[in-house]
Amino acid sequence: MNNFDLHKPLPYYLQFYEKIKQMIVNGEYKPGQRINETQLAKAFGVSRSPIREAMRLLEKDGLLVADQKTGFIVYSLSPEDVEEIYQIRTALESLAIELCITRASDEELLFIEQLLDRTAEEMKQGAEDSRLIELNEHFHQLILQSSHNKHLKKQLDSVNVLIYFCRVLNFKGKGRAAEILDEHQQVFTFMKKRSLKAVEHMQKHLHHDLVHLQKRLNIKSD
Repeated sequence: MNNFDLHKPLPYYLQFYEKIKQMIVNGEYKPGQRINETQLAKAFGVSRSPIREAMRLLEKDGLLVADQKTGFIVYSLSPEDVEEIYQIRTALESLAIELCITRASDEELLFIEQLLDRTAEEMKQGAEDSRLIELNEHFHQLILQSSHNKHLKKQLDSVNVLIYFCRVLNFKGKGRAAEILDEHQQVFTFMKKRSLKAVEHMQKHLHHDLVHLQKRLNIKSD
């Protein structure tokens, strides 16, 4: 851990924020695990101040939960959290698709199509899940950007870290990446036609995500 490479242009606390966030998302820190800022500072060879600032940001994101006795605990998805996150995603991303259909330029739609083609090609070449997750996130971000509604983007950005946390879990399972890509392609087929059926397919896609995540977490779906 003490070999972590620091880069001067980015403040230390932001570098630690990104590092610890990835450790949580990637499962190095398990849900419910306690994290001690003093131990982290010692491991990274720095003072507690940047670690404390990083952990406060992670608490704001929802990845850490403050505990008066032990400092911080890694966030654990609850059934209520899963439902609420996907209620938000479904409502906001459905609107993003609807706006994108009427507002996106032909060039913006072409960018999305090229991204899907690149994802399919990299998948054939055996790309790692981390890369496919990155491309997955980019797909949803391009749709959001092409909706041309900055306030909508701001609302989704406010829960983006938790969405990413769910996205990583959603990619676990044999053939899951291919299923997700297929659903993205179905959504885009109707986006390209500027058809509102794209909204319906996005809602189905997010529902499938939710069901898969619930199974991964052993959460019973209604």
